[in-house]
Amino acid sequence: MLGSIWRYVYASFLRYWLKWFLRRATGRCELQRICAAPGPGAARTSRAEYSLRLSKNKVLRDSLQSNKDNVERCVDEIVHVKNVQPQKDPTFRKSLHLCLLQITGYRSLYTSVEALRKEVFSAENEEHESMLLKLWDLLMPTVKLESRLTKQWGDIGFQGDDPKTDFRGMGMLGLTNLLFFSEHYVDEARQVLSHANHPKQGYSYAIVGINLTEMAYSLLKSGDLKPHFYNTVLRDPELHHFHHLYCYLAYEFDKFWVAEEPESIMQFNHYREKFHSRVKAQLLDPNVSLTLISKK
Repeated sequence: MLGSIWRYVYASFLRYWLKWFLRRATGRCELQRICAAPGPGAARTSRAEYSLRLSKNKVLRDSLQSNKDNVERCVDEIVHVKNVQPQKDPTFRKSLHLCLLQITGYRSLYTSVEALRKEVFSAENEEHESMLLKLWDLLMPTVKLESRLTKQWGDIGFQGDDPKTDFRGMGMLGLTNLLFFSEHYVDEARQVLSHANHPKQGYSYAIVGINLTEMAYSLLKSGDLKPHFYNTVLRDPELHHFHHLYCYLAYEFDKFWVAEEPESIMQFNHYREKFHSRVKAQLLDPNVSLTLISKK
């Protein structure tokens, strides 16, 4: 309660006078001071985003809704509105441009991820079917799939004879994540599968993987992943950056599960929430980078 009151007082009153004082003292506006910080990353971009969002100037606020194609125009408008002289602050334009690319790129990434999540898996779609069969071949290279509808799917953690029913919640995003992990981190994915198939402490590899897709999606939607992407992607993040983030979660959850030694899969929800809380705590670090380094 007190925290909310303080944030309101700061945003409504104190912030204005603090900005006024610092501009008079330094000769630079708030955005200039932020963009003067050394090096790109969440520390700088998050502050710039906060400043633009709370600005009383519509041009600055509207810049957050731009896309990468008109970022340059937004930068020109901000430079003009703020009367920034290039000869006095030669790095401002470049730094602001990068911040806006990351900010607007994050929103664009969410749109792309959401579109993939809404794409329904279809057995009539040759590309979808090819991806599913490729997932099997990557995870089970020495075992031939007897047929398209088979209990063998349970060997990689699907619930029934036809995996398509397991993609209902996350759509093609779930399958794309599973396949991306298996393609780009082959050894790690097979290691995780071997742990998942442990007779006592195992779990359903594919089902848990899709659950982790939902976790990654919810973190993206809430904005919690901004520090990670602002630190790891120097321009606008794209779909493959999200898939790499998923791979980190899949690998780290497996390590977490093995270390916790749960009594049974019935405790999954408890450990899932515990892992989720751990990841969210990591994302509070402005220097966070949730990156899986391949052993190769």
